[in-house]
Amino acid sequence: MNKKSLKLYARAKKVIPGGVNSPVRAFLSVNQKPFFVKKAHGQYLVDEDNNKIIDYIGSWGAQILGHGHSKIKNTLTASLRKGITYGAPCSREVELAERITKIYPSINKVRMVSSGTEATMSAIRLARGYTGRNKILKFNGCYHGHGDSFLIKAGSGAATFGVPNSLGVPPGLAKETISTNFNDIESVKKVVKKYKLACIIVEPIAGNMNFIRSDENFLHELRTICSENDIVLIFDEVMTGFRVALGGAQSLYSIKPDLTTLGKVLGGGLPVGAFGGKSKIMNQLSPDGGVYQAGTLSGNPLAMDAGLKTLDLISKRNYFKNLEKITRQLTDGINELSRKYNKKIYADSQGGMFGIYFTDKKVVNYESISKSDIKKFIQFFKFMLKNKIYFAPSAYEAGFVSSAHTANNINYTLDIFEKWIKN
Repeated sequence: MNKKSLKLYARAKKVIPGGVNSPVRAFLSVNQKPFFVKKAHGQYLVDEDNNKIIDYIGSWGAQILGHGHSKIKNTLTASLRKGITYGAPCSREVELAERITKIYPSINKVRMVSSGTEATMSAIRLARGYTGRNKILKFNGCYHGHGDSFLIKAGSGAATFGVPNSLGVPPGLAKETISTNFNDIESVKKVVKKYKLACIIVEPIAGNMNFIRSDENFLHELRTICSENDIVLIFDEVMTGFRVALGGAQSLYSIKPDLTTLGKVLGGGLPVGAFGGKSKIMNQLSPDGGVYQAGTLSGNPLAMDAGLKTLDLISKRNYFKNLEKITRQLTDGINELSRKYNKKIYADSQGGMFGIYFTDKKVVNYESISKSDIKKFIQFFKFMLKNKIYFAPSAYEAGFVSSAHTANNINYTLDIFEKWIKN
C-alpha cells in the first residue's frame, strides 16, 4: 500500500533529521511510518502510492478553502508574472494590513512576518520592550511555536520558574518564563502577585493539546488582571484566527487583547505570519521605536496576494455558517455513535476546527487531556488511515475541516468510524 512512501522515508532519514522537517510528521506517536504526499486538491491528499485520502488536517489548519483552490492558484499565477519577492515595500502588504485591521478591532497596526513562530517570538519581544519587564506567563499545553521562551514546562509549584523541555534552551532564559495551568485563574493571580510580568500569552482556544476552549470567565479575568497590572495580554490566534470565526476566537469571546498573533489561514497556504495590536505598543517597533524586528521575506507579494484572495472568499456571507455546519456534522456524528455504543469518546468543534477526545471526562487543560486513552487513539488513527481518512497523528492535536469537504465525505468518515467503534 505504501511502498513508495516507505522508500522515500528511508531516503529522507539519511539526509533530513528524523526523515521529516517537522517532528509530528514522523508519526512516532502512533507507532507508524509516514506517507509522503504527491499532490493535493480540495479535501484530498494523494500519496506517492496513489492512495486518495480524505484530509482532516489541511496543512495544520492553513487550507481552510481546501487544497489548491482554483481562485488562489489563479491569483498566484497572476502575481508570479509581477515577480516573486522584492525586498521592498509593495501595495499588497498595505492592503492586507488594512483588511486585518478592519476584521480585528483590537488591531490598529500590524507587522507581517513569515511564520507563526516568528510572530509569537516578535510579540513577546515587543511586550518586553514596551513594558521594560522580562518575565512572561504562558500556559501548560498551549503551543506558541518553537521559540526558546516557549519551550518551557511548569516548575514544581504553580508560581515557580519554568524549566526547559528541550535541549538547547538555556536554564537562565527558562527563568524568565512561568508556565501554569490553562483555565486556572487562581494560579494566574498567584503569579501576578509574585512577579512583574511583561505579558501573558494564551491561545484563546487551544489547538496543541487537542481542541480545548477557554472558560469565558477565565479570559475575561485575564483581560481584567492585565489591565490592572499593566501587563500586555497576547492572544495567539495563529491557529484560531480566520478559522473558528472570521474575527478569530476574540470575536467569539468579545475580548480585545493588546496584541494578537496570526498565521496559517492568513497566507492562503503560503508561509506567513503577522502580529498586531494597539498603536502605542506597535509604535515601539523599529524603525519608529527601539524594539528590533526584521525579515527578508516579510510581506512578500505572493503570500500577500494569496492572503487577500483568501480573505475575499472567507468573508462571503454565510461562509462560516456553512463551515460550522459541515464540521458539526462530523463532531455530532461522532458523539451520537459514541453514545450508541457506550464508548468513552466525544468531540467538539467551532468554525472549521475540532477535537476528538478519547475520554469521557470533560477536557479543560493539559492535565485532563493527558489522561486520554492513547492506546485507543492509536487504534483509531490506524484504522481510519487504512480506510483512507487522515486525522492528526497525535491525540494532542486539533483537526480541521475545509469548505471543500462535503456531506458525503463526512458520512463516509462516520461510517468508517462506526465500523471501528463497534469492534
